[in-house]
Amino acid sequence: MRTTDLAKVRATLWTAADKRRANSSLSVGQFRAAILGLVFLAYAENRFDEISPEIEAKASARNPSTPADYKARSVLYVPELSRLSYLVSLPEAADLGKAVDEAIKGIEAFNPELKDVLPRGYSRLDRATLIELLRLFAPLPEQLGGDAFGLIYEDFLSNFAAQEGKGGGEFFTPYSIVRLIVEILEPFHGRVLDPACGSGGMFVQCAKFVERRHEDATRHLTIFGVEKTEETVPLAKMNLALHGLSGDIRLANTYYEDPHDVVGSFDFVMANPPFNVDEVRKEQLAGDKRFPFGIPKPDNANYLWIQNFYAALAPGGRAGFVMANSAGDAGHSEKVIRKQLIESGAVDVMIAIGSNFFYTVTLPVTLWFLDKAKLGTSREDTVLFIDARHIYNQIDRAHRDFKPEQIEFLANIVRLYRGEDVETLSGSEALLADSFPDGQYANVAGLCKVATRAEIEAQGWSLNPGRYTGSAAIADDDENFAVKLEELYEEFTLLSNEADALRAKVNAAVRGILDA
Repeated sequence: MRTTDLAKVRATLWTAADKRRANSSLSVGQFRAAILGLVFLAYAENRFDEISPEIEAKASARNPSTPADYKARSVLYVPELSRLSYLVSLPEAADLGKAVDEAIKGIEAFNPELKDVLPRGYSRLDRATLIELLRLFAPLPEQLGGDAFGLIYEDFLSNFAAQEGKGGGEFFTPYSIVRLIVEILEPFHGRVLDPACGSGGMFVQCAKFVERRHEDATRHLTIFGVEKTEETVPLAKMNLALHGLSGDIRLANTYYEDPHDVVGSFDFVMANPPFNVDEVRKEQLAGDKRFPFGIPKPDNANYLWIQNFYAALAPGGRAGFVMANSAGDAGHSEKVIRKQLIESGAVDVMIAIGSNFFYTVTLPVTLWFLDKAKLGTSREDTVLFIDARHIYNQIDRAHRDFKPEQIEFLANIVRLYRGEDVETLSGSEALLADSFPDGQYANVAGLCKVATRAEIEAQGWSLNPGRYTGSAAIADDDENFAVKLEELYEEFTLLSNEADALRAKVNAAVRGILDA
């Protein structure tokens, strides 16, 4: 049996699981791990049950089936003790927490690539909650199929990220932002890197981009990731597995470590790195080829990330990443680095995104796109600026995203700029007709502007889209008021955070003296 109302199942699962969390003593992070482990077991059992009849039909008493037969079909081997259907049927006196932990060990024993990936510690869940969760997830292998488990995993990642706030944003980038980056990058084929990969959402959307074009992502994409948080690496590996993907995900700190030898190695780079990180030990970075334009002097890692993305690109490679608005206008040594980057000809598209799209920050952000393939073309001397701050879908008071047609519309602006055919499968025809009635790219006041390198130089090498698109009223000094206000507010927020940190240090020092 396969349910047809997947949307209802997805919503019901989250509501039911969240109700159980409310009655649990576990933190959001601990409960997240437990839930995602059960989703993974359900997925593994579903895929095993789908392929098992075919494999067993070819087996015999003399030549029984083996785990290798399943692995040859890209399916995990699931022993009986690791099946949710087995766990949910255990007698009432059984130690369920221990049984689920044994189920995790069992599936890892037959599938070594999952070693240390799946969560443990189910004994921390009280028995009543664990029973309810097993009853919730046990029917899924028979009810669902196809991409359903990957979608459910994404749902839980998103919802847990919303509950965890800033901490959740460190492992999850909202779907609509990732989808927009992917649609503009167009990763049809090649090596893909995310050096701050979190739970692997960028990779999943790359694969879906390929699959929407009726191709096999596993044949066309090779995935490489780096993640510095130990507990997040398994999230990424599970996410890939649930979508039928595999990749080389390493635990490392991208500032100081280069486990994939990235310089000049990748066709596509995409990331949502942490913004405005301070206290990076820059003395360890001297001579590192990942920073070809120099080490920025301010105690801020934004331009370390930006150079890392640029340096990782092969000739003809493209990068798309999220960045703090302040990076587009940062001065002094960061401005010198930005000037060199612009003069390289690789900066392709800059998109201003409105506030409340992210769990980590409420401030607006900017999407940067680099394209080394445009060198030697008519676009080499230009950058496309798009102001999308007025384009959004209001989810609730505190959160926004893009509708599918809005994502397609913004990507189509870039396609027109590049001279590519537009796509209208998601319903962007009306938006396109309104802004580009002739079906050709044109500068649109308040929306988009192609600026030459000379125009960018005249703006002090700024890469802030609002300075070019004319999206807000211009003050007497020709300064874009909305842009300036955003810059000042972001600077105020950063200074406030620094003040809080300094206050805590001073308080600790004073207490230490008084207590001595």
